[in-house]
Amino acid sequence: MSFFAVLFALLAEQLKPLSNLNPIHHGLTAWVRWVGRNFDAGAEVHARVVWGITVVASAALVAILYVFVNRYSTLLALAFDVAVLYLTLGFRQFSHHYTDIRDALEQGREERARELLAHWQNVDASDLPRTEILRHVIEFSLLAAHRHVFGVFFWFVALSTFGLGPAGAVLYRMAEFASRYWSYKSRVTGAPTHDRLMALSQWLFGLIDHVPARLTAFGFAVVGNFEDAIDAWRRHAVLWSHPNEGTILSAASGAIGVRLGGQVAPATGRAFGDVSRTVVDGDSPDVIDAEGSTTGAVPEMAHLRSVVGLVWRSVVLWMLLLALLSLANLVG
Repeated sequence: MSFFAVLFALLAEQLKPLSNLNPIHHGLTAWVRWVGRNFDAGAEVHARVVWGITVVASAALVAILYVFVNRYSTLLALAFDVAVLYLTLGFRQFSHHYTDIRDALEQGREERARELLAHWQNVDASDLPRTEILRHVIEFSLLAAHRHVFGVFFWFVALSTFGLGPAGAVLYRMAEFASRYWSYKSRVTGAPTHDRLMALSQWLFGLIDHVPARLTAFGFAVVGNFEDAIDAWRRHAVLWSHPNEGTILSAASGAIGVRLGGQVAPATGRAFGDVSRTVVDGDSPDVIDAEGSTTGAVPEMAHLRSVVGLVWRSVVLWMLLLALLSLANLVG
């Protein structure tokens, strides 16, 4: 059933993508803000309490609901799977940013591309040359594809073996959301962000994302240039301050032969005003800093098309593997 749930959710998301301002995203932001405001008093133990309520309690609630639904009806359980995946998994939650920037660059409107990049990632792109715009778009898109698709995919399938697939999807997305939300040192809850809470949420998401990040990198290697991807992974992953991001980006760099890495554009310093859009759709600007660059060609427009092909081939690869596992389970 996992295969059909993922397939139906991806199809639904392609046909009817969620808007940036949908009530679910607003509710999610309000929930995280409320938990922080009411349970974070600044002590170290409060960081664990806030993260547990924000992430673990959300996943546990979904798990309980799913168990009851599954006992009542298999078809309703499938619909529950699809609904949760529709809200947590999908390209269209970020791909419109990629498409708009790509179109602007193809039309020679570099200033417009810089504005779109700045709006997407809350960075100052005003002085970025064309090649750096392309590099940033490639890196942000690869990480977004992993977090919106492959990471969710892994945890849904992993917990499906225990009959709790939707809880896995919610666990991953909530952990990823929290790691970005609390990383912004802004006054989003009426008080300075708790440093321990920021560090804890990032560390725990790093643990949750450890295996999915490496499977994503391996998938890129399989559907791309395998030898170069593995070599880049082995040699250049350490350039990034965050190992999971370094694993994904270095492997993708070798898979399509593009040079990635280097300093990210500085943050704009804007407050977390439109927090629902920024947190849900964007990424923390400091997650892809790297002390150097990988080998490969300077980013060009052709590499944007290569990235799209790489991601879609990876999706097909993992869908085929899931279909084989589902078939083996039925036969067994």
